[in-house]
Amino acid sequence: MAKLTEVTLRNQVVYSIYVRNHTEEGTFKAVEKDLERIKALGVDIIWLLPVHPIGLAARKGGLGSPYANQDYREINPELGSLEDFRNLTEAIHGHGMKCIIDVVYNHTSPDSWLVEHHPEFFYRTLEGKLGNRVGDWGDIVDLDYNNQELWDYQIESLKMWAGMVDGFRCDVAPLLPLDFWLRAREEVAAVNPGCLWLAESIEPDFTMHLRSRGMVSLSDSEVLQAFDACYDYDVYPYFTGYLNGSCTLGSYVEKINAQEYIFPGNYVKLRFLENHDRPRAKALFPEENELINWTAFMYFQKGMPLIYGGQETENELCPDLFDKCTVSWNTGKDLSWLFKALYPIKHTEIMAQGVCRLTAHEEDGIVCGIHTWGEQKLAGVFSLRGRQADVELELPDGDYVNLIDGSRVTVVEGKLHSSGQPVIIEA
Repeated sequence: MAKLTEVTLRNQVVYSIYVRNHTEEGTFKAVEKDLERIKALGVDIIWLLPVHPIGLAARKGGLGSPYANQDYREINPELGSLEDFRNLTEAIHGHGMKCIIDVVYNHTSPDSWLVEHHPEFFYRTLEGKLGNRVGDWGDIVDLDYNNQELWDYQIESLKMWAGMVDGFRCDVAPLLPLDFWLRAREEVAAVNPGCLWLAESIEPDFTMHLRSRGMVSLSDSEVLQAFDACYDYDVYPYFTGYLNGSCTLGSYVEKINAQEYIFPGNYVKLRFLENHDRPRAKALFPEENELINWTAFMYFQKGMPLIYGGQETENELCPDLFDKCTVSWNTGKDLSWLFKALYPIKHTEIMAQGVCRLTAHEEDGIVCGIHTWGEQKLAGVFSLRGRQADVELELPDGDYVNLIDGSRVTVVEGKLHSSGQPVIIEA
C-alpha cells in the first residue's frame, strides 16, 4: 500500500459521471446544475470519466470512446471549454466534494497529438506498424514505456492537471511499469500533496493472460505500492460466479475475507455493484429487495463504495461508451433514500479502523458480518435473495436499532431473525 494512504478513505463515497451521457446537454455546465442533488445522496468524491478530446481515426460508434484519447493536455470541446471545466471543479469543491479525473495512459487514439509529434513513444508490431497488444481494443494504439522521455511527458501532464483536480482514476493501471507510477506519485505530490490515486486494477484471468504473452501486468499488491485504492476485481469473478451458480456464496465471501490478511493494514478497495464497464446493478438484481440488500452489503464492506450515475434511479442499461445514450432520471424508481441512509453509517470510525469478518449462510443466501475495533462492533445481516431466516450473530442478546431505517431488531439466544431487509446494528 502507498505508505501515506489514510484509512479514512474507507469512509469516502465515490460518484462516477460520464459527462456526455449524464444529461441531455452532455456538458460540464449541465453537470454543475446536478451537484446539489449528488451531494445530498452522500458523496465525497466525484470521478469524471475522460474529459479529453476523442480521436477520429478508427473511432467506434458515432461519437467514439472517451478512452481513445487524442490529447492529454486539452479538454474535449464537446463537453465545454477549459473555463467550463475549471468552473465545474470549483463548484464541486464548493459543495464540499473532491474531483478526480480519468487518466488513460496505456494508449491513445491512432491520430493523437503524441502519434503526430512523438511517434517514437509508441509500441510497434513485428511489421513496424502502430498497434495494440489487446486485440479487441481496435480504436487505440499502445504506448511504449521503455521510452523514458514518454515518462517525462506523461508526468508533466499529470502535474498540470493536479493543479486543478484532487486526484486521478488510472485506467488499466497494471499494464504500466510500477516504477512509472511510483515516480509519478512522488513528482505530483510536489504540486498536490493530497492527490488521490485510484487504480483500475484487473481480474485474475486477464493478469495471467497478459503475463503469458510477456506483457507487464501488476498484481494488486504491486499496484497498491503506488496507489491509494484499487478495484476489487480480485473478487469479482467470485461475485459473478455466485450469481451464475458456478461458485458458492461461501467461496465469494472467503475471497473478501482474505483481503484482510493478504493486503497491508491500510489497504483500500473500491466496492461496486456496477461501473461503466459492467452491467447495471438493476440488470443483475431486478428484484427490488435483492437490489436493496446487495447495495447495503456493498456499503458494509471495508472500502470506498462507488455509485455510477443513474444507479440511484435503477437504470438497467449502461450508457453507451461510443454514442449518445442519456441516463434516465425518470424511471419511476429511486434508491436515493438508501444511499442517504447508508452514508452516515459509512462515515463511522469503525468502518475505517476496524477489521471485518463475513460469514455466509449458504442455504438462505444471507451474509452476516462484523466490523471489530477494540470493544466496539458493527454488525450487518444481508439477505441477498430477500429471504427470511434466523441467523447466528456473535452479539449479546437484546434489542438493537437498525441504523438503516431505525426499526427495532432483537437477538435471542445468539440469533437474529432476518425479515429479508438489510440490517446494520451497533454493539
